[in-house]
Amino acid sequence: MSNYLAIATVTATLQRLLQASIQADVEGARVTTLRPENLGEGAPESGVNVFLYQILSNPAHTNGGAMTGRQRRGEISKQSQAALDLYYLFSFYGNEVELEPQRLLGSVVRTLEDYGSMTPEILQATIDNRAYPFLEASDLPEQTEAVRVERQDLEMEDLSNLWSGLFEASYLLSVAYKVSVVLVEGDLPARRALPVRDRYLGAVPSSIQPIIEQVLCSAGRYSPIVRDSSLLIRGKQLEAEDVQIKLGDQVVAPQIVAPNQIILDLGAIPLEHLRAGVQGLQVLHPRDTPRAVFVERASRARPDDRPARTVAAERPGEAQPQWVESNVEAFVLRPTIQNLVLENVHGGEDEPRSGTVRIQFDLTVNPNSRVTLALNERTGHEPAEYLFSARAEDEATTVIELAIAEVEPGEYLVRATIDGAESLLETDFDPASPTYEQYVGPVLTVP
Repeated sequence: MSNYLAIATVTATLQRLLQASIQADVEGARVTTLRPENLGEGAPESGVNVFLYQILSNPAHTNGGAMTGRQRRGEISKQSQAALDLYYLFSFYGNEVELEPQRLLGSVVRTLEDYGSMTPEILQATIDNRAYPFLEASDLPEQTEAVRVERQDLEMEDLSNLWSGLFEASYLLSVAYKVSVVLVEGDLPARRALPVRDRYLGAVPSSIQPIIEQVLCSAGRYSPIVRDSSLLIRGKQLEAEDVQIKLGDQVVAPQIVAPNQIILDLGAIPLEHLRAGVQGLQVLHPRDTPRAVFVERASRARPDDRPARTVAAERPGEAQPQWVESNVEAFVLRPTIQNLVLENVHGGEDEPRSGTVRIQFDLTVNPNSRVTLALNERTGHEPAEYLFSARAEDEATTVIELAIAEVEPGEYLVRATIDGAESLLETDFDPASPTYEQYVGPVLTVP
C-alpha cells in the first residue's frame, strides 16, 4: 500500500512519460495538468492536457475486503486502505491545419501502450525527478499491486456530458484512460485487544509499541547498505526518552530520533557486532515496571452482592521486561573487499591456473556462512567468467580462504557473496579517465 501522495505520483508519472514522447513528435508541445476550461489561460500553443476527472472504488479489492476493519467499539482491527481506480481525460490541442492534435493523440496512445504498467522503476524515476520535489515522500513504488494503464472507450454522449456539463467548455479531441489499482493506506495503526480471562487480565502497558515500517540507507532509497552507511529507520511512534537500537546481539544508541524516523550510524558499532548478510533490527523503548492486574470475582454463593474487586499486585515469579520492543525489520548489509591475495599458484605456460585466494572483508563473516567468489575477466573480447564456493568456517572471521582452479591467466574483477549479500565493485567517476564510468576494482591478477 502507499501514502497520500500516491494519486499525485500517478498524475506526475503520466505527465513525465508523455512529455518525453510528444516533444520528439511535435516540436514545442507540452503536457499540462489544467482544468480543461482553463486551457486558454497561459497554455502553450500545442500540447496534451492530463486531467483526473473521476475516482471510483476498485471492485475487486473492495469486494475482497468487504468485512469492516473496526470492532464493536470502533477500534481499528486491521490497517485501513482505499483501493482506487483513477480516470483521466487526455485532451489534444494545436494547429488543426497541420493535424497537431491528431499527431499528439497518436503519440500518447503509442506511449501508453508501451508503458501499460507503471513499474516501480518508472514511478521511482518520477519521484527522483527534480521537477516534482513535492513527491519526495511518496512510497507508491513499494505497492505490491501493479499499477496499470488501460484505455477507456467513451461514447459520444459521455464525452458530450463531460465537456458541456462538467467542464462547460468547447470540445477538444479527447481520449480517456483508467489507471488501476492505487492502494492508499490509512495512518491509524490497527489494534486488537487480548481475549479476556476470568482472573488475570495481563500487565498494564506503560508505553506504546514502536513500529518499524522500513529500514534503508540514508543516502537514498536504492543505495546499498555497507559498513560505513547511516541507516534511516522509518516508522511510527519511534520517539521516546533513551531510545535504543537492537542490532543482532548489540544494543546501541542512535544519533537522531524523531517521531517517524531514526538515524543510526553503523560506523559507530564495533566490527565484531556487524555481520555480513541479512540483519534483524529492532527499536527499544525503556519500560516503567508495570503492575499486573488481578480481578477477584464475587462468588455466586456469597451472601452479599458486592461487585468484583480489582487488585493491583505483582504476579509471582514473573520478571517484567525492561524494554518495549518494536517489530523486527530486516535489511541486507553488504560486505566490502579490503584486500585480495592469490597464493599457492600452480600451472605454467598456457595451462590454466589453480591456487588459493585470501580475502579480507570489512565485516565479520558468521560461522558456516555461504561464501561464493565471482571472477569476471577485464577484457572486451569474450571475457572469461568463474564462480567458486568457499568451505565453511568454524568461527566468526573477517578473512576467508577460497580455492580456485582451471582459471586462465588474466586480470579479473572480483565480487564475493556472503549469505546472499554481494560485495560492491569500484567505479571510476573521473571524467578525464579512459575508464570513466567503468568498473575498476577490486582486481585479482592471475599470472
